[in-house]
Amino acid sequence: MPRGPQPQPIALTDGEREKLTDWARRPTTQQRLAIRARIVLAAADGQSNTAIAADLRITLPTVRKWRGRFADVRLDGLTDEPRPGATRTVTDAQVEQALARTLGTKPQDATHWSTRTPARELNLSQTAVSRIWRAFGLKPHLRETFKRSTDPFFTAKVRDVVGLYMAPPDKAIVLCIDEKSQVQALDRTQPTQPLLPGRAEKGTHDYVRHGTTSLFSALDVATGAVVGKCYRRHRHQALVAFLDHIDTTRTREPGTTVHVVMDNDGTHKHPAVKAWFARHPEYVPHFTPTSSSWLNQVERFFAPITERRIRRGAFQSVEALEKAIEDYLATHNANPKPFVWTKDADLILRNVQKVCERLAPP
Repeated sequence: MPRGPQPQPIALTDGEREKLTDWARRPTTQQRLAIRARIVLAAADGQSNTAIAADLRITLPTVRKWRGRFADVRLDGLTDEPRPGATRTVTDAQVEQALARTLGTKPQDATHWSTRTPARELNLSQTAVSRIWRAFGLKPHLRETFKRSTDPFFTAKVRDVVGLYMAPPDKAIVLCIDEKSQVQALDRTQPTQPLLPGRAEKGTHDYVRHGTTSLFSALDVATGAVVGKCYRRHRHQALVAFLDHIDTTRTREPGTTVHVVMDNDGTHKHPAVKAWFARHPEYVPHFTPTSSSWLNQVERFFAPITERRIRRGAFQSVEALEKAIEDYLATHNANPKPFVWTKDADLILRNVQKVCERLAPP
C-alpha cells in the first residue's frame, strides 16, 4: 500500500474533456494553461501525481496544486487568480472622457491629438493616455489614405477582372499590363558607406539625376513570369511597340485568346491602341474600374522591384538603370511564382459597400 494521502480521483464530463483537450493541443494556448490541462487529463486517466510530474517534467507540488484546484473549482480553477497590486488610479469615467475627447474632437491648434494634450486637459499622465490608446487600438499620429471609385460600372468591371484571376477561360492567357513611369536614374553625390556590424548602410541624402525611363511590364497571371521593356518616353507609341513586342516574343497555341487587364491611363485608351486591338482580335482588353488600379496584379510586381533594386540603387546613367531592371527581370523569370488572388468579387464588393455606408452622410 502506498503511504501518504491519496490524490482525489478526477472524473470529467464530456464537455470538460473536450475543453481541456483543446487547451492542451491548440498552438495558441498559453504554455502554463496547456500544462495545467495536461495535468488534469492525465489525472482523469488514473495516473498518479508522481507519474504525471515525471511525464510532464514538472515538480510534484505543481501537480498537486492544479489537480486540487480543478477538483475544487473545475475549469475556472485552472486560470490565474487576480494578483495583488496597487489600486487603479485611472477611473472608468476618465477612460471614457479620454476616448470621447480622442474620437469626437480635435485640438484647436493641431490636426490630431498627442498624448500630452489630452493628459493636461483631463489631469492624467502622458503614460495613462498612452495606455488607454493602446488598449483601444487608437493611433492618432497615423493617417492612411483611401480612394473610393466613382466608376458607374464598378461592379461589372470588378467581376470581370476578378473572374479572369479566379476562373480564367479555357485555352486563354491572362496578362496584366501597366507602366512604371518616370523611373529616375539617381546617383549619390558621395560613395555609399557599406553595411558593417552595428552600423546600417549609409548614403547621402542628396543625389544627381541622370534622366528617367519607363518600365512597361506584362505579368502572366498563371505563371508569374513578366515581360518587361524600358522606353524613354511614356506615350501611346511606346505602348503599341510594347504590345508588338509581346505578340512577337510570346509563343502560344493556335486559337488561344489573350486577355489583357489594364487600368484607365490615357495611353491605354488612345485611338492608336484601340486600333492595335482591332487588328489583333485574339487580344481582348479588360479595364479595371476608375481609381482601382490595385486590381491590376502587375502593380504587385512593381513593389518588389522598386524596393529591392531601384530605390536604394545608384545609377550613373539611364543605360545603367535599364540594365539593372533587365537583370532583375531575368532573375525573376528564372524562377517565377504567380501571385495567388484570394478575394472573390463578392467579398470585394461587400467591403466597398461597408466603406460607402461608413462615409454616407447621416
